[in-house]
Amino acid sequence: MLKLPYRHFFIGLLSCLLPLLALPPVFASQTVNRLLDPNQTVDPNLLPTAPLVYFPETGHHLSNRSRFLDFWRTHGQNVIFGYPLTEEIVENGRVVQYFERARLEHHPEAVGTAWEVQSGLLGQELTNLQSLVGVGGPQNQVLEVKTPEILFGKFGAFWHKWGGITTFGNPLSAEFEQDGRTVQYFERAKFVFYPEDKSWFYRNLEQQNGLMLNTLYEVRLSDLGRQVALARNLNTAPVAKIAAVPDWSPGLWKRRLEVNLEAQRLTAYEDDLAVYHALVATGREGFETPKGTYAIYLKTEMQDMRGSMQGEEWNVPNVPWVMFVLGGVALHGTYWHNQFGTGFRLSHGCINLRMDDAQWLYQWAAVGTTVKIY
Repeated sequence: MLKLPYRHFFIGLLSCLLPLLALPPVFASQTVNRLLDPNQTVDPNLLPTAPLVYFPETGHHLSNRSRFLDFWRTHGQNVIFGYPLTEEIVENGRVVQYFERARLEHHPEAVGTAWEVQSGLLGQELTNLQSLVGVGGPQNQVLEVKTPEILFGKFGAFWHKWGGITTFGNPLSAEFEQDGRTVQYFERAKFVFYPEDKSWFYRNLEQQNGLMLNTLYEVRLSDLGRQVALARNLNTAPVAKIAAVPDWSPGLWKRRLEVNLEAQRLTAYEDDLAVYHALVATGREGFETPKGTYAIYLKTEMQDMRGSMQGEEWNVPNVPWVMFVLGGVALHGTYWHNQFGTGFRLSHGCINLRMDDAQWLYQWAAVGTTVKIY
């Protein structure tokens, strides 16, 4: 990633925009005034040193000047936020950036806390502009009660998994039908249900076994970032890539997976930044998952798992998102139990993952990615 030497201007910009920080201004006021225009992108040549990447999918940069890049990387990446639709701009005295499904905001008053970067209240802003059609009939406003008690099922599991209040805010409505799909509005997002993302095989097993099997794209976020950007007439046109800035890819960083057998936890790293966490279930007594440092040597989206050992035989069809690390030992999605992170070790040596975790990791990792099991 490219690092650009622009630190002093940003300090001056924040001092002009947020006097409470008492930072000394170092640049001319006309530059700051120009940046206060919400339709004016921040000139990257006047901003501080920070990692910088480019997204050819939408033609915009994403940097760590305001911690947006690290926040994006550690909160689901394109699965949750989508790709950037603007450069960094200033709205209402605050540095923000629009993405397909979100608006990230920098809150310097909260530097050093989990709230330094926040996802904007796009769900709230949009529901103030439109009426919603409830399940039982029209309703002119969303529910006033904002409580996780109206979170349940697929949407509740998705909300808790991907960051809860920090990422999505509190619910603004119950689930209801809109444009032929089940949806739910939150302060910062809108959830949409796509049951067809899960194949009939897993749907049948889910019903038969009473287990909730979640695929990665069964619940998706609506493109609220795009809708609000269009409503505000923001400039979302692609910009030219700054010279020497790389295109985004998880491969820009050294990727590795670490599996803690005692804690039954998996962590995915890009360099030293933990970007994903998952609960696992590993090998039971007599079939212990081998400790050591390995590398993914084979990936396959679907695999029938067959084997025999110590007088046991098994034949498990349609195991999804399989990544082999040592012989027949693999990380893979699991549909036959829900004991992840509980301490119950149920496998024949493999690392069992929830199906959505397995898919995210499968899309993120590459053959050759280091896997440390300890």
